[in-house]
Amino acid sequence: MKLKRIAPIVQSTIMLTLIGFGFSPTAYTKNSKVENSVANSQLMQEVVTLRKQGASGLDKFLKTHAKELQNPSPQIREALDKLCQQRDCYASKLYWYTDLEQAKAAAKTSGKPILSLRLLGRLDQDLSCANSRFFRVALYPNAAVSQELRDRFILHWQSVRPAPKITIDYGDGRKLERTITGNSIHYILDASGRPVDAIPGLYGPQAFLDKLQASQKFLSKYNQVASSARNSYLQNYHQASIKSNEARLEMDLKKLGIANPPQLIESIRKSNETPNAAIAGNIAITKSRVEMPVISRMERSTPPEIIEQATWNRIAQLYRNDVKLDKNSLALIQSKKFYSNDKSPNSLQRVVNNFETAMALDTVRNEYLLRTQINRWFIEGKDTNQVERLNEKVYSQLFLTPSSDPWLGLLPSDTYSAIDNDGVSK
Repeated sequence: MKLKRIAPIVQSTIMLTLIGFGFSPTAYTKNSKVENSVANSQLMQEVVTLRKQGASGLDKFLKTHAKELQNPSPQIREALDKLCQQRDCYASKLYWYTDLEQAKAAAKTSGKPILSLRLLGRLDQDLSCANSRFFRVALYPNAAVSQELRDRFILHWQSVRPAPKITIDYGDGRKLERTITGNSIHYILDASGRPVDAIPGLYGPQAFLDKLQASQKFLSKYNQVASSARNSYLQNYHQASIKSNEARLEMDLKKLGIANPPQLIESIRKSNETPNAAIAGNIAITKSRVEMPVISRMERSTPPEIIEQATWNRIAQLYRNDVKLDKNSLALIQSKKFYSNDKSPNSLQRVVNNFETAMALDTVRNEYLLRTQINRWFIEGKDTNQVERLNEKVYSQLFLTPSSDPWLGLLPSDTYSAIDNDGVSK
């Protein structure tokens, strides 16, 4: 017998009556747990079945559980995350492939290009690298971005390596857990899996949407070009992208009355020396604000300053409208508990304002510097035909976290720690 949704007094009366006939409340509680367990098992079995159906399976789940998704329970959220292979999928409603060959097959069938995300950690786990977490909050739930991704792209993600984690135990029950270093990048691939463009790091929602739409427009023409002419057509596209960015940066500087363009410290790796985690961390401003306090204390060093920081800040202010979070992203942020010493009513707004400011800075620096370098690589035609080779180059030379360094710049060889074996365990 189910006793759900019964007024408390009536339910108590029924319970007392049942007890009089030998019914055990403990047995009722156990039965309820069994029922919930069975329901969860059925839900997960449904997910396994629908996952195999691709994006259409997700659509079926969303329709079947439309009412429950208005105020999703933890069980529904977990099920949806497994179906989508993305954390907080209830907010984005995006289906992700984790097998590139399956994504390529879906792309060929649908005629859509592939948006392939490379990240540290897993997109379906809370503690993936910082930028991928920001994607899940600022980009994927955004109504316009989500619609563009669902309608026009096949989505795929792949982990480059696990995300390094650090736990600071204060000894009184309090713990602080963070991921350290790492970056993320979105590649636009044609249906065969060949890279045609890339969006490195974090962009504001509108800027990210603009890049998606530009790549979609390019690909619609690229696919009509003869195979023998595609290389030169792709090179011309990236040459035009560089010229467009140069012209726009010149306009930005003119508006601000700035004579010389700013630079980024060690934006491209030019030596065989293992990059320092503090330098690598400063490439992405939004995530560095989370990571740098921990990194700087670990290395007992002062993080390197970005050359001409003030200039970059002024340029970023020109693009504040491109980084505004929509109501869906704001609702997701508000639903997640965040710790703040500021207990005032405006504390959430301050957090959002700071996030948007950092995201604006990331947007302009990623576009004007990192993506411009990727444009040059496409023009040169070296290591750009295969996504794995291009990704290796990006992580080594742009993100300064090469696969050759298993410690991601967090284990300096010339610093004495006074800990046995420098605290290393394997």
